[in-house]
Amino acid sequence: MMRAHTVATSSTHRTHLVFFSFSSRVERSIAWPPTISARRGRPFLERRREDGGVGVGCCDRRGAARMSASRFIKCVTVGDGAVGKTCMLISYTSNTFPTDYVPTVFDNFSANVVVDGNTVNLGLWDTAGQEDYNRLRPLSYRGADVFLLAFSLISKASYENWIPELKHYAPGVPIILVGTKLDLRDDKQFFVDHPGAVPITTAQGEELRKQIGAPYYIECSSKTQLNVKGVFDAAIKVVLQPPKAKKKKKAQRGACSIL
Repeated sequence: MMRAHTVATSSTHRTHLVFFSFSSRVERSIAWPPTISARRGRPFLERRREDGGVGVGCCDRRGAARMSASRFIKCVTVGDGAVGKTCMLISYTSNTFPTDYVPTVFDNFSANVVVDGNTVNLGLWDTAGQEDYNRLRPLSYRGADVFLLAFSLISKASYENWIPELKHYAPGVPIILVGTKLDLRDDKQFFVDHPGAVPITTAQGEELRKQIGAPYYIECSSKTQLNVKGVFDAAIKVVLQPPKAKKKKKAQRGACSIL
C-alpha cells in the first residue's frame, strides 16, 4: 500500500513523502522519535504503527521523479546484541541518536533513496542478535540482496561471529562489514572507565573483511553520524554494481613423477 503527502518545510520549499506500508508476521514496534527530519536527500521515518512497518521516502519538487524507484533492494542488518544495529538504522533514517537501549526483535521499513543517480526502494530489515531468536532470525534472510554485518569496535566478543550463519542460510549474498561505535573507540576516557573493553583496530577490521570476502569494510559512528550514510550507499552500490569475481587460475598440467 502506498500513499503520498506533501508538507511545507519552508515558505518556498515543499517535501514530497511517500509512505510504504507492509506487515510482517514477526515484528515489534519500536518507539521512534515523534518528530520528522526534513533534511534533504535523506530518507526518514515517522513513528511506527503497531500494525505494521511504515517507511518514508523523500524528495524535493525538482526531483519528483525519484518517487518512482526502478528497483527494490532488501538489506538485512545482522550482528550481536547491543553492537548498535538499530541505532545505526535510526541514525540513517531519522538523523537522531536514541539514548535508551531497547533490544530489537524484528523490524523493517523501506524508503526511496538515490545513489549515483540511481533511484532504488531500499528495504531495511533490523534483526535481533540474541540467542533467543536464533530460530526466528533466519526468516528475515529470505530474498536478501545484501547484508550489513555489524560489530562493535570496542568489543572483541562481537568480532568474528555470524559468518557461518550467513553462509548457511544465504550463500552468495554480498556482505558489507561495518564497525560501529567509532566515537567510543577514539574516546580514551571510555577505556579508562571500562578497563575490560578491547578496541578493534582498522587493520583488524580489514583483515576480517579479507577473510570473509566482503567487498567493503566501513567504520562508523551512529552518534556523530560519521560514515553512516556511506554504509548504506555501499550496500546499494554492491547490489547495483557487483564486483567482478576473480578468475581462478587453472592448474598447469605437467608430467607426473613418482619419487
